[in-house]
Amino acid sequence: MGSSVRELAGATPATRDRYVDLLRVASLGAVVLGHWLMAAVTPDGVGNLLAVVPALQPLTWLLQVMPVFFFVGGFSHALSYRSLLRKRPERPEGAGGSEDSVYSAFLRARLQRLLRPTMVFVLVWGAAALLVQLLGGGGGLTGVTLRMVTQPLWFIGIYLAMVAFTPPLLKLHERYGWGAFAGLAGAAVAVDVLRFAAGVPYVEFLNFAFVWLAVHQLGFLRADGRIRRPALLAGAGLVTAGALVAFGPYPLSMVGMPGEKVSNMAPPTLALLCHGLWLVGAVELLRAPAARLLERPRVWRTVVAANGVAMTAFLWHLTAMFGVYGAMLAVDVELPAPASAAWWAQVPLRITLAAALTAGLVAAFRAFERPVSAPPGAAGATGAGPLAALGATLCLLGVLGLSMVGFGGLLDGRTALLIAIPVSAPAAVAMTLGGWLLVERAGRGTGVRAGRPAR
Repeated sequence: MGSSVRELAGATPATRDRYVDLLRVASLGAVVLGHWLMAAVTPDGVGNLLAVVPALQPLTWLLQVMPVFFFVGGFSHALSYRSLLRKRPERPEGAGGSEDSVYSAFLRARLQRLLRPTMVFVLVWGAAALLVQLLGGGGGLTGVTLRMVTQPLWFIGIYLAMVAFTPPLLKLHERYGWGAFAGLAGAAVAVDVLRFAAGVPYVEFLNFAFVWLAVHQLGFLRADGRIRRPALLAGAGLVTAGALVAFGPYPLSMVGMPGEKVSNMAPPTLALLCHGLWLVGAVELLRAPAARLLERPRVWRTVVAANGVAMTAFLWHLTAMFGVYGAMLAVDVELPAPASAAWWAQVPLRITLAAALTAGLVAAFRAFERPVSAPPGAAGATGAGPLAALGATLCLLGVLGLSMVGFGGLLDGRTALLIAIPVSAPAAVAMTLGGWLLVERAGRGTGVRAGRPAR
């Protein structure tokens, strides 16, 4: 692993934007650390530290960094799709190598490092959950773990949608620039007006698309060098988000709180979009000093190594956290009341143990995050684009469904509502697996060489 990282770092082209790689790792790392810190686990269940100590909620304005990851995704997707368009072979109309084939190759290349480790995670946990419940377990902390360990998969689902919508949204960006972002942001405003002022039911769920795709669109703008005033972007986002929270119906926390009537996260709100603007502007202001730091070989090798396992670590970090708490309970270590002095004193130990266990899980599963070249096939397969789109849609629905229903109550037929349709864990797993296989099949032999994913 060490020599491979050294070789990859040494082979980095001078034109590569290393800061984007740093942002990807740092944003996922911040989410992992935030989850470990916020979990208020007691023998009776799992709470949220921010609900126990509301005074800590302003910290979410720094630590809720998912918008940064989606912003980085937009940047990388724009570069990757344009690269594939340039590489497509010249062929007669209808003989393959068309934009349809480019789309299927793009989906496979971008989703492979996402879906392969995700499917391993899902299948391992599905088998474990089935075994536990067949043996009559599933209560206490084990039951909580089975329900909650899949919750971070919502992020995978949103990211799948971003990849799938990249080609049409990139065309809108190339035609309208900031106007395309403004259109998505305006749609998010309209949704919140209908939701809060007119009381239109269910309309708020549209902002899962409008808010996150608007943040994604900022990545396109960054790829074309069109974010020229990051200080203005950060200031406008911060002031507007503050005003919306102070005078509007939006809560202070930028993450979901147990029992709250309105969440800025689920579904996302205009306040969260403004929060995203502030974060994007802030990280762009740090770009120059960070770039100088990343020129140091040791620093860059660290970022390369972390990027190679970041998704695996993200998928398994809650497994590690619950494993630590379970081990503590098994050996009769007292779990102090959340936010008490004893609880805070225990934080370094818990995080150290969770990090160590996560490292062990990464060592076991990191191979599945490595990209695999597509085998040769019939170039320009008919219908590759629609097949890939169908696969991505099934993956999206399956992953989102699994994030909602979890693996608890597997044998009891437990379901959760996904777009008004009840979905069970087995059905969600089947959709995800089937969709992944369709994406793999559509992306093979398209006549377009995707190469190693850029980021």
